[in-house]
Amino acid sequence: MVSKDNMPECPVATTVNLIGSKWKLLILRNLLSHSWRFNELKNNLSGISHKVLAESLRSMENDGLIIRRVYETKPRKVEYSLTELGFSLKPVLLEMEKWGNFYKTTILYPP
Repeated sequence: MVSKDNMPECPVATTVNLIGSKWKLLILRNLLSHSWRFNELKNNLSGISHKVLAESLRSMENDGLIIRRVYETKPRKVEYSLTELGFSLKPVLLEMEKWGNFYKTTILYPP
């Protein structure tokens, strides 16, 4: 969690500190559609390690972007979903998707 003392003055730097890793962005992308269980995320995010996923989820929970719900069942069920604050990143991610498609068509597949 970024403390008030360590919060960058620049709002872009603040955003990058919170969601700037490859894995956090992809986790957010997935959570925009619905809640996910840990192993569902791990299986969907090809190449992510158990440790990195756990650390990313913990960090995003501490930053108020996601919520971790534990269901007292046997076996125990844990789901991750976006908070209202986390869901407010949807326009940012949609613009990143739009720009990524623009880049692909412009640079990688020019007319």
